[in-house]
Amino acid sequence: MDKELLEKIKILRKETGAPIAKCQEALEKENGDLERAKIYLRKIGEGLLEKKKEAIAGQGIIEGYVHFNGRVGALVELRSETDFVAQNPEFKKLAHELALQIATMNPLYLSLDKIPAEVFEEKKREFSEDIQDKPEKVREEIIKGRLEKWASEVCLLDQIYFKDENLKIKDLINEYANKFGEKIEVRRFVRLSIDE
Repeated sequence: MDKELLEKIKILRKETGAPIAKCQEALEKENGDLERAKIYLRKIGEGLLEKKKEAIAGQGIIEGYVHFNGRVGALVELRSETDFVAQNPEFKKLAHELALQIATMNPLYLSLDKIPAEVFEEKKREFSEDIQDKPEKVREEIIKGRLEKWASEVCLLDQIYFKDENLKIKDLINEYANKFGEKIEVRRFVRLSIDE
């Protein structure tokens, strides 16, 4: 193994926490491109989550964050398959980052499929009001795009991670799932604010 590849593996491992063999695989598949290797690892994480969809995340922690002025706070319940992962400091760090994201970005729902049907239908109606003169296929694409943009604002898993504009929250969770090799999921969260 050449020295340059070894250095890149070290960097990728440090940044993603993925196993060394997976880092090497990602770099080889992506011709040594670090950014594309990160994306490759993220996709592996998504694949892992897909395989583990039916797994039971029966362990976990509740993590909180309260802003320094005491006016905004958040609690998040983060689940894992094993107590070994739930007690890991990296898992706790992820839970804290999620609580911070919730306090900062104020998501209303966990994901698009958790939005109540009546709210979703109302948004679809609202997003279609000014495009009635467009052909139906075009209207559908516009509505879909508007719904995705709205979801990225109000759904935690679709929000951009406030510390990295290239990463959605679901991608951040996938990175940790890949690191631990097991299912990780946000079960529920709440945000409180004195001003609301």
